[in-house]
Amino acid sequence: MPSPTSLGEFDLIQKYFTRAVTRAALGVGDDCALFAPRPGMQLAVSSDMLVEGRHFLSTVLPERLGHKALAVNLSDLAACGAQPVAFTLALALPRVDEVFLAGFSRGLLALADAHGCELIGGDTTQGPLNICITVFGELPAGTALLRSGAQANDDIYVSGTVGDARLALEVFRGTLDVQGADFNTVRLAMECPQPRVALGLALRNVASGAIDVSDGLLGDLKHILRRSNVGATVNVDSVPRSQVLRALPTALQREFTLAGGDDYELVFTAAPNRASQVQAAAQQAGVAVTRIGQTQALPGLNLIDAAGRKVETNFGSFDHFKT
Repeated sequence: MPSPTSLGEFDLIQKYFTRAVTRAALGVGDDCALFAPRPGMQLAVSSDMLVEGRHFLSTVLPERLGHKALAVNLSDLAACGAQPVAFTLALALPRVDEVFLAGFSRGLLALADAHGCELIGGDTTQGPLNICITVFGELPAGTALLRSGAQANDDIYVSGTVGDARLALEVFRGTLDVQGADFNTVRLAMECPQPRVALGLALRNVASGAIDVSDGLLGDLKHILRRSNVGATVNVDSVPRSQVLRALPTALQREFTLAGGDDYELVFTAAPNRASQVQAAAQQAGVAVTRIGQTQALPGLNLIDAAGRKVETNFGSFDHFKT
């Protein structure tokens, strides 16, 4: 970061993060913000932390970092079918860098505005670059999409495409070479994911269970299976992937789509008789969804290829304390 400026903690909050609120009773500036859900609604709350070198590279543009910091939280609301309402921001900075702050706040607040999600408080301090956001959403009582809702013989779907973020990471690591427009495509997927909020809202009363794909498709799907006490069979070759990813060898395609992580798509289950409603929800949200398998009463996760042959892998999900 460039050399420090004379801007202090409260000055930078005022300059870059203080905005008028429209739904909350009180925003930035007091010890606590004040807001309440509308009558008959429940609050959905989620927190995510992003640490430099662990969740993002130092080369990421500040505007994209601001976008992603909020996007990963909004993705959790999407997985529950909650409408974003507000969020808080805790930000640790090595030093005050107004170029960074201008770009970061621009990306952060642009996505917030797109989803009607108000910044209502938080904290700033000096330290290694670290971003922690707590997001608040609301939804009608009893309508939340949960990991525990899947039933035996439900269809399994995933939104969008998965695997591009992992491909971009491998390019940055130097293990693969992707250039030009193709690299820009996968880099955008890694640095600027699009939370599927509209799809989550449209899937309320349609899907039986859901989770967002942050740590890898199979690993996150297993959370649904465990909480719902069901098993599943997944066709690994039906998992949606981009044309850029399809240029890779099949083994890498499967690894990146099944265990790549950082996709922030939704994987969800729905009864077979809800198939037309699932497609209507996808059309309403403007995002494709693909059926990739089916749940089953017996526990366990079975993988097959397009010909129905069993596929053996040892793919797991990302774990911050085992990776």
